[in-house]
Amino acid sequence: MSLGQEPPELIENRLFYRGRKFNFEVSKLRLPMGVEGYWEVIRHPGGALAVPITPEGKLVLVRQYRFALKGRLLEFPAGTIEPNEDPAETIKRELEEETGYRANRWQTLGKFPLAPGYSDEFIYAFLAQDLEKLEQPPQQDDDEDIEVVLMSFKEFEAAIMAGEPIDAKTITSFFMARLLLSE
Repeated sequence: MSLGQEPPELIENRLFYRGRKFNFEVSKLRLPMGVEGYWEVIRHPGGALAVPITPEGKLVLVRQYRFALKGRLLEFPAGTIEPNEDPAETIKRELEEETGYRANRWQTLGKFPLAPGYSDEFIYAFLAQDLEKLEQPPQQDDDEDIEVVLMSFKEFEAAIMAGEPIDAKTITSFFMARLLLSE
């Protein structure tokens, strides 16, 4: 199902911040139902995520420090899409950098909005299988503090249910992958 497009009428737009990964705008809009007001939005180029599964059936996750939450989250490897980059290329690079694995088989899981109440970011999710460990993985980005974690499907489900800190894109993509694999 595609997103129905009903763009609001733009009355005024202000860019408040241009950042390395996103921009922050405040716009005066007239919504399709006629209401006028000011709305804030984060403009983001989108991200790509992999649900990597080893030949032994283990999920490859990362426990990553996230400064905004002042702690570590369990996540699938993911990254921001660079300008003019295909999401499939983004995630192939990120999988290698963050986990030291390369996938030889890829399937698209789909895309979904991350936080549509304040951001236009979409996540492109992929299933990554037939993994091989790289002898010399690429260097991680300097600002990433990452530990690679292998878990069975049951262990990961238990972590979700126990309330372990796991981000929404990871939980969503896990269930998308499970549905695809059960077909």
